Amino acid sequence: MQFTDLGLSAELLRAIGEQGYTTPTPVQQQAIPHILAGRDLEALAQTGTGKTAAFVLPILQRLTNPLTSPLQKVTHTAPRVLVLVPTRELAAQVLESVRVYGAHTGLRSLAVFGGVGINPQIQTMRRGIDILVATPGRLLDHLGQRTVDLSKVQTLVLDEADRMFDMGFIRDIRRIIEKLPKVRQNLMFSATFAAEVRELAHAVLKDPAMVEVARRNAPAELVTHTVIKVDQDKKRDLLLHLFAAHGWHQVLVFCRTKHGSDALARKLEQSGVRTAALHGNKSQNARTRALADFKAGKLAALVATDIAARGLDIDSLPRVVNFELPNVPEDYIHRIGRTGRAGASGEALSLVSSDERIQLRDIERLLKREIETSIVPGFEPQHNHSTPRPSAGRPPAQKPAQARTRSGAGNRSGAPRPARSGGGGGGAAKPASHHSGQRHR
Repeated sequence: MQFTDLGLSAELLRAIGEQGYTTPTPVQQQAIPHILAGRDLEALAQTGTGKTAAFVLPILQRLTNPLTSPLQKVTHTAPRVLVLVPTRELAAQVLESVRVYGAHTGLRSLAVFGGVGINPQIQTMRRGIDILVATPGRLLDHLGQRTVDLSKVQTLVLDEADRMFDMGFIRDIRRIIEKLPKVRQNLMFSATFAAEVRELAHAVLKDPAMVEVARRNAPAELVTHTVIKVDQDKKRDLLLHLFAAHGWHQVLVFCRTKHGSDALARKLEQSGVRTAALHGNKSQNARTRALADFKAGKLAALVATDIAARGLDIDSLPRVVNFELPNVPEDYIHRIGRTGRAGASGEALSLVSSDERIQLRDIERLLKREIETSIVPGFEPQHNHSTPRPSAGRPPAQKPAQARTRSGAGNRSGAPRPARSGGGGGGAAKPASHHSGQRHR
């Protein structure tokens, strides 16, 4: 299937062509016809699958084609489409997609989120917009000041609905939905459909079409998973050793806390590794600049809390390092979802201390596989790493043998090459198709 087969307008096809795309991803193939037909949609799709374009393209079409849609193009200032997202980064990225694909439509769009001044947002809305992308907290600020009119909204998009639950936005979302017209099109996208997300879907969606393009809690198929066992107090030195030994140039490093992220970023920077920290205490300008520098290759490392586990769109990121394992195993999936995207291979490397045995066990349960483990010479752990095991599982393979210390094709972590993820730890799965396409922690 080609984009030309989806019934999109010449203006949209021109914009798609200018981005170099001809073939829609699976979520786009499935979702676009339903959205164009005006149906509600419930979609299970992770970031990196092209889901943003899957709703942006048909929404733009419906806004500009009154012959096939009730969304007549009329002169008014109130937005006709509302896209709710959990984070500032995702809001900016959705807005960019709207503007890129809507470049030849004349439609007006705006993203509103916290961390920046509210007055410029108010001024832009007064001039009139068609599409509003918003985080729940800042949108409620506008509603409280009566600077936004939601009475004309005819399409509501809830993007990364599960993450909005994780971040405690559900009450805000319900308050916002109460302000919308009762008759509207509703689109919900989520990486997982936990019970609370399903409950919201039943309350909001009317006879929705169902689209599923990612297994529940499934990691990217082309990501290799490796654990290096190391004592907690040696992790920083080990990470520096890996950077020096293997010439790493673009690594997203996850810590549990803001303080830990700042401390690690300072250590790396002082040791000659160009680094920035990314977390909720950073100003919006600092976060935007750090992410832009990382994407441009000006930084070798970006040290982040789980605020960065969703919504970051980084092309061809080769490696994610879990400096600390997350307490919630699903967050491991969200973290490593930044690599191994769009058909490219990637690596998820975790530095695991003895006090993280339980987190490792829970992650392996979620993956339904054992993660290859290794020890780097000179950083051998002194504490017991044995993991208590439930009767349902086998202990993961222990490899006290030396880890590699030279670069290997596609595996430069300093750890033995593990099996590809997916299929219970078997061979490599088919690559995914490519497409472009936080209250804060």
